[in-house]
Amino acid sequence: MAAVEQRRFTSFAEFYPYYLSEHANRTSRRLHVIGTGGVIAIAATALVTGDARWLIAAPVVGYGFAWVGHFCFEKNRPATFRHPLYSLAGDFVMLKDVLTGRIRF
Repeated sequence: MAAVEQRRFTSFAEFYPYYLSEHANRTSRRLHVIGTGGVIAIAATALVTGDARWLIAAPVVGYGFAWVGHFCFEKNRPATFRHPLYSLAGDFVMLKDVLTGRIRF
């Protein structure tokens, strides 16, 4: 696994299977979905109210739920630390995959 963690991915398509392998625990996936959904709700609230202060809560909610999933259930280090942009994209793609039934919630 250490070799994979040091690997540089050349595309998101190459990264996403690794991302999913780091989210094998169902409770962790659920926490990620809650956190990502919370980020979307916060962004929508900021947009509707015109109050950008809401956006301060977005990383706290998004990362908070995700990191609890990793540290307490997956027992691994979040991919965000090694691949921040791909990991962020992975959160939203995994949410879509859960909502469309491709991944079990």
